[in-house]
Amino acid sequence: MRSFYLIMNDLRKPNKPDSGERPYHCDICGKLFTEERVLTKHKCIDTGEKPHHCDVCGKSFSQSSSLTRHVRTHTGEKPYHCDICGESFSESGHVTMHRRTHTDEKPYHCNICGKLFSRSSDLFRHQRIHTGEKPYHCDICGESFSQNNSLTYHKRVHTGEKPYHCNICGKSFFINSNLTIHRRIHTGERPYRCDICDKSFSTNSHLTRHKYIHTGEKPYHCDICDKSFCRNSDLTKHKRIHTGEKPYHCDICDKSFSRNSDLTKHKRENPYHCDVCGKSFSQKGYLSTHWRIHTQVNLTIHKHIHTGEKPFPCHVCDKSFSSNSHLTRHIRIHTGEKPYHCNICGKSFSQKGHLREKPYQCNICGKSFSRSGDRRLIDRNFTEQRKEFRLVTREG
Repeated sequence: MRSFYLIMNDLRKPNKPDSGERPYHCDICGKLFTEERVLTKHKCIDTGEKPHHCDVCGKSFSQSSSLTRHVRTHTGEKPYHCDICGESFSESGHVTMHRRTHTDEKPYHCNICGKLFSRSSDLFRHQRIHTGEKPYHCDICGESFSQNNSLTYHKRVHTGEKPYHCNICGKSFFINSNLTIHRRIHTGERPYRCDICDKSFSTNSHLTRHKYIHTGEKPYHCDICDKSFCRNSDLTKHKRIHTGEKPYHCDICDKSFSRNSDLTKHKRENPYHCDVCGKSFSQKGYLSTHWRIHTQVNLTIHKHIHTGEKPFPCHVCDKSFSSNSHLTRHIRIHTGEKPYHCNICGKSFSQKGHLREKPYQCNICGKSFSRSGDRRLIDRNFTEQRKEFRLVTREG
């Protein structure tokens, strides 16, 4: 614990010389202080004491200054202003850090990889990427985090708490920064400008990702295959190729996906749902066809096998069929329609079944089949034809 505070103190004041005597000693962690009031505040951290309470939401804090800052989340007060762009902030330290977006000052550097940061807290969080340290644990699900505020935000997933509300549309958020970003949808504000192409963005993270287009930098590396990415989220999605993880589940058909966008796409592809068995279909006609499983319509079609009745005639060639679906497939011979497309090679087919993999190959002619029985049938026919050919040649 002692090393944690010493490291943070060194990071926050990288160039400040030692102020001299530190007569006030913390009997819990051993840290020294120049003033008694600073020691008193520090002890609240070690003991966990939080004597300062918010009258609005009841949240408690170890220091009165922390309570003052917190109350501004309720009042919306932002008394500190950037003298360059005019943006307002609830804390003076936020103005200092914000100004560095204009000056591009990054006084804190990682002594492992050399990366620079405008804030000491960003450097400290970054260093945990190298160490893998995740000291903050959720007491509900056990998940660990490298940052305390990440744990705080995570816990709201369990509780459903969304304490930050938009006073324009009423939408609520887990995190105050998300509310700030959301408000820019209403105001149209884009305070982060690219100094290369002059394009503007509503968030600093969007600007950072945009700059990778100019620099070509891909700072996120896969430790399995060494592939690199501009965004950490892209790396996370990529890693699922190696792990096989599919965390997004369709609540209709129970199919799983590695990306949320794939789940969304899947749901759009199958918007027609059978309310009997829950199966989903991409077209209304497929649902109607499926319904016959649950109704007497299927029985009527089946009876055509016994009666030989074929009530669905083709108006092009006069051929008749026992079911409408067979007629539909047949008509595609005349129209050349191939509505089923392979998303791997782009080839199109007239029947959905033709999309299936064809792992069974004829060892005589090389033709492939989706079912082993089809290959055996062709092999048998070919063998019989070869026997007939030999017989004819002998008789000749």
